[in-house]
Amino acid sequence: VQLQASGGGLVQAGDSLRLSCAAPGSTFSTYTMGWFRQAPGKEREFVAAIRWSAGSTYYADSVKGRFTISRDSAKNTVYLQMNSLKPEDTAVYYCAADGSSTIATIRWDVPRLPYWGKGTQVTVSS
Repeated sequence: VQLQASGGGLVQAGDSLRLSCAAPGSTFSTYTMGWFRQAPGKEREFVAAIRWSAGSTYYADSVKGRFTISRDSAKNTVYLQMNSLKPEDTAVYYCAADGSSTIATIRWDVPRLPYWGKGTQVTVSS
């Protein structure tokens, strides 16, 4: 499974961005998909997760109410809609997939997650 993340950019505080994570030729029907981010000098942290089959979602407290994770089965793509962006959201954002993690546990499974996309940079200026 090869994941392709895109959609990052430079925006101002309060703006919105939508990140995409596509996997051409793959199916995620039994997977949990997650978005993570890593700021300079910090560890990679969990942002949001979605169970593909059920559509159930889970968010980090820091983004709850501002970010929305969703999936489009026809396009085999997971999205992260980011609204009301803050400078502290600045980071490289990564998507990941795993067949055995749940939406609640994927945040702790980072070392063993088998599939990662290349990061996409999000920079929020104040």
